[in-house]
Amino acid sequence: MIRMPWFGFRSPASVAEAAQILAAEGPQAMLIAGGTDLVPNMKRRHQTPATLVSLRRVPELKKIANGAGLTLGAGLTLTEIVESEPVREKYRGLWQAAAQVATPHLRNMGTLGGNLCLDTRCTYYNQSHEWRKAIDYCLKKDGETCWVATASKRCVAVSSTDSAPALIALGAKVRLVSSAGEREVALADLYKNDGIDYLARKPEEILTEVMLPQAQGWKSTYWKLRRRGSFDFPVLGVAAALKLAPDGTVEDARIALGAVASRPFLVEKGGDALKGKKLTEEAIAEAGAIVASRAKPMDNTDLDLYWRKDVVSSFVGHALREVRGDDMRAVRLRIARQAL
Repeated sequence: MIRMPWFGFRSPASVAEAAQILAAEGPQAMLIAGGTDLVPNMKRRHQTPATLVSLRRVPELKKIANGAGLTLGAGLTLTEIVESEPVREKYRGLWQAAAQVATPHLRNMGTLGGNLCLDTRCTYYNQSHEWRKAIDYCLKKDGETCWVATASKRCVAVSSTDSAPALIALGAKVRLVSSAGEREVALADLYKNDGIDYLARKPEEILTEVMLPQAQGWKSTYWKLRRRGSFDFPVLGVAAALKLAPDGTVEDARIALGAVASRPFLVEKGGDALKGKKLTEEAIAEAGAIVASRAKPMDNTDLDLYWRKDVVSSFVGHALREVRGDDMRAVRLRIARQAL
């Protein structure tokens, strides 16, 4: 049995109280919501916080509010996201992403905020403490060498969040709150391309809510590549959101990638290539090639990295054809093993 390290535990009842605790405890404190990522990491000694600050009792983080768009509390579980009718009807890309995270048991515990702040992953990092000690620690934790790219000065552990690419394509913003105040940032700006320092969120800040713009005229989708049909992290995520004119002309487009770098990111040139055009096979192929050129998968997750890069254009094609209105159910069932 792998045991947890010793830690203190605080359970505030409000965001303000949680922010005060974080400010007082300093960098040795960490937030915990569902714990589906942090608890296994603590058992493997990836993180050993002196104090855990639980957000489970904070009702402010569980809200769903309609307005100019849709506001989702970061404490909503992924199951609650999947069961939300406004999400399913208007922001289908997010709904599909949340529905493909792990298993029902983990979706019942894992939260939207937790999935957005998911730790980066790597074959050499996500092992037991004894395994990592035996081969010598890696650059991400306690070592001086990246065993994936030994000449690299930067950790190349990969981002494996499903919800982030979908939300980036939808143009989402997030609210970050601390005892010193609060700020809003575009979700795309929350991430940095560094496997260690991968979030622009400060240690004392709490991600409290996700704000989605109006969905009128927009259609979105999310496609995920993984070895198994459940309980697997993505080795490729493609999210697309398009605004279509009545005649099918693309007025605006955003395509985002996940699991091919240390951050999820928007491929702006891929979306720009579609603007003013209809979703013909030629336009889809052109956008797919542009997006694929930006994918830089590393040999630190499942499946062959060259094949993973090659299939990016195919997955972009699947996403765009689904937005176009093609019946992609059979293809999705074969790839995702889920009837979404």
